[in-house]
Amino acid sequence: MNQEHLLKKWLNNELSKDERESFEQSANFKDYQKIIDTAQHFKSNKDTLPSFETFKEINKPKAKPKSLKRIVIWQVAAVLVIALGLYFTFLYDTSSVVKTNVAEKTQVTLPDQSLVSLNASSKITFNKKNWNAEREVLLKGEAFFKVEKGQKFDVITTQGKVTVVGTQFNVKQRANYFEVVCYEGVVNVVADTITRTLTKGNVYRLIDRKFTQGVILENKPQWLENISTFKNVPIKEVLSELERQYGIEVSLRNTNVNRLFTGGFTHHNLEDALKAITTPMNMTYKISSEKLVVIHANKN
Repeated sequence: MNQEHLLKKWLNNELSKDERESFEQSANFKDYQKIIDTAQHFKSNKDTLPSFETFKEINKPKAKPKSLKRIVIWQVAAVLVIALGLYFTFLYDTSSVVKTNVAEKTQVTLPDQSLVSLNASSKITFNKKNWNAEREVLLKGEAFFKVEKGQKFDVITTQGKVTVVGTQFNVKQRANYFEVVCYEGVVNVVADTITRTLTKGNVYRLIDRKFTQGVILENKPQWLENISTFKNVPIKEVLSELERQYGIEVSLRNTNVNRLFTGGFTHHNLEDALKAITTPMNMTYKISSEKLVVIHANKN
């Protein structure tokens, strides 16, 4: 019976008594056993997995020319280490990920009963296991938070960080766009080099790294009611939101993409949404296909 077949049976604990005695007397048995012992070490120390370099040091071969058999042994070791590493990573990774597609919204209840409403094309990640010690949410996209009182609560994006205790606020993070609106309580915002403390009605906005502040009167984001609203926002950002809510592509022609828009559009009817955007901006639209809309400025 060849060595490879014996190795497979040994790993599966299928060797007969005679086969086991023969296998344990083979020249490579001690190396195989070291691999398994190291694997057991990984299991008992699941939170800090040793690297493959550490494993190689533990099983460092004696100074002599490498044989083909030893190369095979290290190949087996590599497979075992990688497999075990992946197994324990998946087994003990307690991160939760929730995301939405275009034209989709959802609501998430966090471990402390705080609520997160996700807008279209958005994603949050949080750690359930460590939640009581650290209330932290990673956000990509837009979300409205109703945070239960307790220790500090952080929302981290690629463009800025929002810290609260117990409050209601909206965070919008898109390409070159970062906005935080406080609807209740107090919110601390840090983005780029600009730090602000917001109270009810305050708006913090960074567009293309240009900072502005504002005030709103609403008590919750309008997108929760399937309406997107804007105040002095570049038209390119408005049309990007239209694309996310309807799953379409907008081609803007002969138009200054930085023209400011104030107004809103519904998420229920594309024609109505297009009219709400183009009419006040003196533009014309054409639905070229199911997924493509062409918008251009009217000639004066």
